[in-house]
Amino acid sequence: MNEQSNRTRARHEVERARFLGDVRDLLAILRREPNELLPFEWVRHLAPEGEHTLGVRAIPVEQIAGSVDRYREFDRHYLPRERHLDERWIGVRSAQLQGKELPPIQVYKVGELYFVKDGNHRVSVARRQGQKYIDAHVIELHVTVPPDEDDTLRDLIIKGEYARFLKETNLDRVVPGHREILFTTPGRYDRLIEHIRTRQYFLDRKPGRADQPPVTWEEAVESWYRRLYSRVVENLEKHDVMFRFPGRTEADLYLWIMDHRYFLTQKYGHDVGSEEATRDFRAHYAPPLYKRLRQRMRLLLKGDLGPAG
Repeated sequence: MNEQSNRTRARHEVERARFLGDVRDLLAILRREPNELLPFEWVRHLAPEGEHTLGVRAIPVEQIAGSVDRYREFDRHYLPRERHLDERWIGVRSAQLQGKELPPIQVYKVGELYFVKDGNHRVSVARRQGQKYIDAHVIELHVTVPPDEDDTLRDLIIKGEYARFLKETNLDRVVPGHREILFTTPGRYDRLIEHIRTRQYFLDRKPGRADQPPVTWEEAVESWYRRLYSRVVENLEKHDVMFRFPGRTEADLYLWIMDHRYFLTQKYGHDVGSEEATRDFRAHYAPPLYKRLRQRMRLLLKGDLGPAG
């Protein structure tokens, strides 16, 4: 097949790819789900702590989820969107059809995802041909909480806050294998820090500690996690609370129940305990059945319905 024939074939393929991109955009609108590549700029919200070069290696094409500066020109499946860039796509595909060896792309690796620094059109062509791997110069960024492909900007902001929380509390070291603590709304981890400081304050003032050294921050963190957070989570499971709050996380419910516990304690004049607060919150604040069903259906259509429902 001569070069002109290759270019004609490549042109038909890029036009088909853009048509499929339009279809996917329409489906995304109907399903109310994103269909954009992740901008690499969002990664800064994950508070990366350094980077190092991994050299050239074959990386999975399916794990390329974002771009440094071309994220508006391709959709989440790396289908091209801009007609004026067709010639670049055609050039890459024509070279591929002629059997030419293409140079490695350049990417940043963040968790298990990759963001393209150079070579977006090569990735787009590779995706359209069902190519499983592509050679890439890889620079890995170190993040405490890695991103997922379907993360929104809000998700990455929350994960960045979580990374800072883990660093401030040393929870990974203090309680190895602890449960993941993720919220659905930014700005909540400062509340957890307040809870730990309060826990440290009261532990220091427990009877019999007068001649003992002050409670360390790490001791307070461990006590907060095991005696407060974990107990609320256990009560959530025991009383089947998560099922009544679709789309919410254990961390969301923890804060709500701790606030409710304080309210009940003030109301009755004694500490009601986390289990009674959990039962009372479930009884009085769970959304009505029709709202839960509607929310569960919405999450199911988006693919966000977790095991807890």
